Order: sequence, then structure tokens, then C-alpha cells
Amino acid sequence: MHPATSPTAGVPAGRNHRTPLTRRRFLRGLAAVALAAPLALGAAACGGDGAGDDGPVKLSVFWWGGDARAKLTEDALALYTKKHPEVTFEKTWQANQGYFDKLATLTAGGNPPDLFQIDDNYLAEYAGRSTTLDLTSYKDSGKLDVSKFPKSLWQYGVVDGKLAGVAAGENTQGLVYNKTLLQKNGLPEPTTGMTWEQHIAWAEQVAKKTKVPGTQDPSADYKAFWVWLRQQGKDLYKGTELGFTADDVTAWFALWKGARDRGATPTPDVIHEGNATDITKQLVVTGKAATSWVWANQMPDLKKNTKDELGVVAYPGDPSAQWARASMYWSVFKGSKHRDVAVDVINFLTNDPEAVALLGTDRGLPSNLDLRATVSETATDPAMKQSIQVESDLAQKFGESPQVPIKGHSKVRSELTKAAENAQYGRATPAQAAEQFMAACKSAIG
Repeated sequence: MHPATSPTAGVPAGRNHRTPLTRRRFLRGLAAVALAAPLALGAAACGGDGAGDDGPVKLSVFWWGGDARAKLTEDALALYTKKHPEVTFEKTWQANQGYFDKLATLTAGGNPPDLFQIDDNYLAEYAGRSTTLDLTSYKDSGKLDVSKFPKSLWQYGVVDGKLAGVAAGENTQGLVYNKTLLQKNGLPEPTTGMTWEQHIAWAEQVAKKTKVPGTQDPSADYKAFWVWLRQQGKDLYKGTELGFTADDVTAWFALWKGARDRGATPTPDVIHEGNATDITKQLVVTGKAATSWVWANQMPDLKKNTKDELGVVAYPGDPSAQWARASMYWSVFKGSKHRDVAVDVINFLTNDPEAVALLGTDRGLPSNLDLRATVSETATDPAMKQSIQVESDLAQKFGESPQVPIKGHSKVRSELTKAAENAQYGRATPAQAAEQFMAACKSAIG
């Protein structure tokens, strides 16, 4: 998961290190996968899919994360082997940085993992090149049980009518605020359902009373922009095109120029710091803003970095614009000779009570709502319990999931930051920055 949008703890540089690929080599590698797919599938058809068809099965699994995630994942896979002794695992993991370069190398080089972790930056790209197995038939037969998932959560893995990935966990957008600061100054806390204008007026009030800007300026944050668009009846993407116009972007940038002019947000240099920093240094925990725009399940990581009490609510506006987002997915390589076993492992990791208890909330809140409730009851971390409670409350208000982001999404995100900062620093008017962003987006998505 792109660093600030999902639980992706890193590992020290050098572990499983590969020289980073250029984007051209990355795309060339994926193209090679598409060309090689018929051969791979032919080989798969000759081999046994299920454990026991041809004796023992060794399944390769690849994921990103840190030491803690590695230990949890290895324990869960060991539990699967304990219950299915004929299945063992070849496990590989590394930091988020460089992960997708290595995945491209493995798939293009003829040595793809049977089961791998992926996020919504790349799911559509890999699915579009027939790298991922369509899991629809497994879902329909019940071999892959998503009946306890929020509907919008499993649907967020569908690309062009095919189920390309299964949510390893869930998160949604969360507006995190400094509860201690507000209570100390006798100020009201933000609430789910307040309008954008009400939020900005509240932030202005906080700034005047506490001398701390009430809110980070989220005009560079694609999460906030996406929710706002959905509240306007638009979306980030529509088919293979952008789902918004230059006028929409202008209105979004103008909204936050007004907030900056009113002193509701920090100065551009501090806003930039919030745009560029990782989750542990968000402005809400460094004391440079009373509010940060994050993912709700990042509350525990935020809380570790401040002595103040934090609260979390939905983003402003109608909360039905938010959805149950897959923090990341498990996908199966289409050419795997052990497709059935790989799918069964996904089913185990998301639906087996012992496995879900082991994994906890490291990859987001458990996708299975029944097991999520169990994990919540046994959680001892107050911030984790708060995160689970908020997301469970919001789940009652979630709308339909949007389509999975299209190829070029990561570039769209970075171009939004660039254009928004041009407006924040006054290098461009909202309209000029919007035009720059639209041109860059159209180039990014081809």
C-alpha cells in the first residue's frame, strides 16, 4: 500500500533487495507476462490444482511488510500447514519500497508467486494483463466465502467484471483530531455528517482559540478529493477515463484557498510537511494542526506518537460517499499449478477464526464482520478498539464501492499533490492549477 494509505510497515533497506526497475521495464515485464500467459495456463492445466492430486504441494507466497507482519503471516501459514499437512509454503517478503518492481520481475521472469499481496494502485494493471486469476467461480461456489464481508468490500476487488483480488483487510477514510487540545480549550469536537463549510468554520474557530491551525489542508490528498467528488455525484474514475472535470478540480482547490485565507489551515510550508511525511509524523501528532486526514485503521500508529488523546470521525459531508476499502488484497497468479489450494489459503486467512485472531488488524480490520467483532472484543489496544468501533459504525452508512483505480493511478495521485501545492504556495490560481492537473492526468492514464 502506498505508504500513507495502508498498513505497510517497512523493513531495513537491503532485505531481499533488488535494483529498482524503471517504469518502462516494469510495463515491458508485465507485457511479457501477458504474452506468456497461454503457455503458463497450458502448463497449469497439466498439473494438479488440489493438494493431494499429485502428492504434496509447495505454494509460493509473496507479500510486503515489516518484521511484525512477517511473523504474523508466517504463524498463520504454519497453522494452515498444521491443518493441511500436505501443503507447505515458500515464503518471501520485503519492504513496500521496491515490492512491485520485484513482483514485476518475478512474473515476467517465469517465476511468479502462486499467491501474492497487491493493492489498489496495481490491481487493475495486473488484472488487465491477465496476471491475476478470476476468483468469481470460487466465490459463486462458496469455496471462497465472502458472505460475511461488507458487499462494497469484496466488490472493490472486481476489475472488468472479474474478481481479481480478495480484501485482506478493510479500512476507510478517517478524520483524526486532537481531543485533548479541544477539551482543554472548551471547543466542540467534529462530528460525522458536518458539511465541508462547517468543518472549515470549526477549524477557523480552533485556530483562533488555540493558535493551532484547526485542520491540515487536504487539497493534495486524493482520499479527501475522492470522497468530495462522490458527494458531488462524480467519481475519481469512470471506465478508463477520469470521472471529473477541470471545473471540479478548480472548485476543490478554491474551497481550500478560502480555508487558508481564513487561517483555518497551516502555512504552505507546514502543509507541504504534512503532504510529504509518513503516518507517524502527521500534523495531528506533531502539534502543527488539530486535524489530519488519514485512514481510520491508522489510529494505533498515530497514537503511539503522541501523549494526547485522539478522536476519529468520517470525512465531512455525506458519509455514504465513503466505502469499505480493501487495505490490500490477496491475489492468485493465473498460471499457478495449484490454483485451488491458493484460493483455499485465501479463504483460510480471511475466514478461519484462529487465523484471523493471529493476524489481528495488521492488514486492516478483518474482512469477515463476525470475526471482526470477535477481534474487537479481545483487542487490548484502546486506539485499535476505537478504530474498529468507528469503522463498524461507519459501515452502516457506507455507499457502493467505486471501481478499482485504473492504470496510472499512482501518477494521478502524485500530480494532484504537485498541482495542489502550486495553488497552496500561490504559484498558480486554483483554475490554473486545475488545468495543469488535468493535463498531467490525461498523460498519465494514456
